[in-house]
Amino acid sequence: MKREITPLAIENKIYFIRNQRVMLDRDLAELYGVKTGVLNQSVKRNIERFPDDFMFSLSREEIMNLSQIVTSSKIKHAPRVYAFTEQGVAMLSSVLRSKQAISVNIQIMRTFVKIRLVLSSHKDILQKIENMEKKYDNQFKAVFAVIRQLIKEPEEKQKGNRWGRCLTFDS
Repeated sequence: MKREITPLAIENKIYFIRNQRVMLDRDLAELYGVKTGVLNQSVKRNIERFPDDFMFSLSREEIMNLSQIVTSSKIKHAPRVYAFTEQGVAMLSSVLRSKQAISVNIQIMRTFVKIRLVLSSHKDILQKIENMEKKYDNQFKAVFAVIRQLIKEPEEKQKGNRWGRCLTFDS
């Protein structure tokens, strides 16, 4: 029986590492219904399709930091963990060609697009507030400060949750 994959299940597997939104090889393998080794072997056979900006190997420090967030403790002992950027996930569709892989890839691409739209709308709102703040006098500064705080609070609550669990370390 095929398990339904929800957008939230995908969102919860997107991390923010090296200033990029990425998905891990083991999470992608689970979503595609294959073993991690099978996914990585397929990538190795087609390595020319995966330049550094599509896929990279996590350092031991990154793996250890990630193991504190990921519920599976197996990641801590993994010899190698690969992270795939949005372009890398898209490229996986040319390597993994099962019906499930194609279906999941479409869902993942839609999730990345949704994330971009939500994040850009936040930036647009902040820009509009700043423009209004410049236009109006000091009596409205307190109002703008409250609005800014209201926008900021949900972002802080999301850091350990959706759209890139914030691992903001560089290697």
